[in-house]
Amino acid sequence: MTIYCILFGVRNLSRAEVQGKRVLEVGAFDVNGSLRPVLEQLGPAEYIGVDIQEGRGVDRVCDVTELIRTFGEESFDVVICTELLEHVRDWRLAIHNIKAVCRKGGVILVTTRSCGFEYHGLPEDCWRYDDADMTEIFSDCDIQRIERDPEWGICVKAIKPGRFAEKDLSHVELYSVVTGKRVRELRDSNFKSLHFKILMCKKAIRFFLCRRIGDRLIPR
Repeated sequence: MTIYCILFGVRNLSRAEVQGKRVLEVGAFDVNGSLRPVLEQLGPAEYIGVDIQEGRGVDRVCDVTELIRTFGEESFDVVICTELLEHVRDWRLAIHNIKAVCRKGGVILVTTRSCGFEYHGLPEDCWRYDDADMTEIFSDCDIQRIERDPEWGICVKAIKPGRFAEKDLSHVELYSVVTGKRVRELRDSNFKSLHFKILMCKKAIRFFLCRRIGDRLIPR
């Protein structure tokens, strides 16, 4: 998580929105920073961190696409999803689960990567989001703020309305770092092609470096 993501959460989550409330953090494994220490100072009734693996900040192992099954609908007052969505192949199902477990009137705060950020497979890197994408994805909510992260990211705060009617996102295409273009979905074959290109690129770089080293060692 970038410093800007943490600052976005600090600036856009008030004590009134967190104190005495149930908070869920999705993608909670603290690799390089977390909002949790800051938000726990605001006195939530409960703070649960979930991720696909055990680690610092993870209270329960749970995939984002299994949130409804694990916790039930409208279970949390605040749902935070930080630096996760770019890694989830089925992003629509992830968004559906995030919206569903948030109570009406509750807060959804999302940070993710946008175009320009390098490929980082953990274990997969799939998507890049921009302002227009987030405006479309959360058009069924009351969008409070959308900000650009200067480190090639996007941050969103939205409120789930009392009369919530989930938007159909089946038509939405996102830019994929796997295909290098906007697509509706990704297939296994897309990743096999990407991995082949990465392998060939690494081999080309290795060959180039060996040639350069050889040129220096062998007098002509």
